[in-house]
Amino acid sequence: MHKNPLVVVISGPSGVGKDATIAGLKQTGARFHYVVTATTRKMRENETDGVDYYFLSKAEFEKKISHDEFLEYAEVYGNYYGVMKQEVKKALDKGEDVIIKVDVQGARTFKKKVPDAVFIFLVPPSISDLAQRLVSRNADSKKDLDIRLSKAEEEMKMVEMFDYGVVNHTDDLTRTAETVKNIVEAERRRVIQRNFKL
Repeated sequence: MHKNPLVVVISGPSGVGKDATIAGLKQTGARFHYVVTATTRKMRENETDGVDYYFLSKAEFEKKISHDEFLEYAEVYGNYYGVMKQEVKKALDKGEDVIIKVDVQGARTFKKKVPDAVFIFLVPPSISDLAQRLVSRNADSKKDLDIRLSKAEEEMKMVEMFDYGVVNHTDDLTRTAETVKNIVEAERRRVIQRNFKL
């Protein structure tokens, strides 16, 4: 429990390993509140509702939008993704550091709404490495894969919007998680603490 809990936003292009980094952080034993994102996309075979995402129908999601229940939401590749305000607020009220995983578009919105958050951009070692990750995921058609890669190249140019850039090596996900954990620990030692208001 912290007097001034941190909001840490982890972002990066599709396929860079945001989920793997979060899983790695959990394995380090670092005590964070991991925000579960709501989405209207279909659940993949290896996913669990309420753990990987809150899987909502489009109607359910749009109802939450109309009730202003999202801190941030966006439509990405034809599906909605959003971070619910209540989940973040409850964790901060308990003094817990909050980890939020969003796409680059979502990070831009967060930067406007919560400028004192810690923004971490995950970078692939190369575009070809990213392409290989997306192919091995086997979740996209050739057309969708091309769209994701084209968008990833654009998103890579937005790294300057972030506080930290972390290269996520495919063969060393543990190092990525440890680096993110070290960044959070360094932020804890700041003389002038960040101050969050939702």
